[in-house]
Amino acid sequence: MPLLPLTHLLCPIDQSELQQDGNTWRCQNNHCFDIAKQGHVNLLPVQNKKSLDPGDSKEMIAARRDFLNSGAYQPLAQALASTIETLAQGNHQLAILDAGCGEGYYLNSVCESLLAQDIALTATGLDISKWAVRSCKIRNPQLNGLVASNRQIPLPDQSQDILLCTFGFPVYSEFKRVLKPGGHIVMADPGPEHLIELRSAIYETVRRNPPTDVSAALDANWQLSHSQAVQFTTEPLTAAQFEQLLVMTPHLYRASREGRDRVAKLQDIAVTGDVLIRVISHLGN
Repeated sequence: MPLLPLTHLLCPIDQSELQQDGNTWRCQNNHCFDIAKQGHVNLLPVQNKKSLDPGDSKEMIAARRDFLNSGAYQPLAQALASTIETLAQGNHQLAILDAGCGEGYYLNSVCESLLAQDIALTATGLDISKWAVRSCKIRNPQLNGLVASNRQIPLPDQSQDILLCTFGFPVYSEFKRVLKPGGHIVMADPGPEHLIELRSAIYETVRRNPPTDVSAALDANWQLSHSQAVQFTTEPLTAAQFEQLLVMTPHLYRASREGRDRVAKLQDIAVTGDVLIRVISHLGN
């Protein structure tokens, strides 16, 4: 069963409904947004950009694509797919948004699992980086791709069943707005031991911080319904993979020159994956 296309979008300038007209999305006030040749739509207005090329760079996305394609993080992808498959039980139609999709590895893995359950699926990857969304569409052209910010998601109220945020930047007010009653936010955040081998090479002192606090998302209508620690060890990584791992993470910008030099010497070492998956669920109408 093929993935379904988006049929409703919001104008990022005036929040009115966009209508598709050929290769253009247009609102009632004649704000127009063209569909790129790769199939995605850029709904990040210039006035909302903090730089000329916001988000992850082309090099970061390429490094993440190559590293994830090696299967090093497959246990995490499988755990996310299994979690969302459980949430989807009993549904014959589903809309899922990956807010901060990167190059689409996790979203595509989730979609493969859901489509095997014969679910009519609309799956959308959203990222502030145009390079990420382009790569997401290359990975699976049937995925919907939006260049936009989590601070202003260009989707209608109560239009999504599941929102995935993996190593991302959650904006809970927007996440809740776009989710249907009974919907779910699926978070994946690094645990204290995540990439400890890489971090030990980069920094003189390694902080083992707990996962991001999600209490701000909880209230009378939204509760933590599932929590699962996913811990795994990769196969020994090559020097090239360590370089990819550094480039694809925020540690690239935090590392000193000495730290980067130490990473350049790493090879044939397995790396620890330590990720906490949490599901924040709406309790109903």
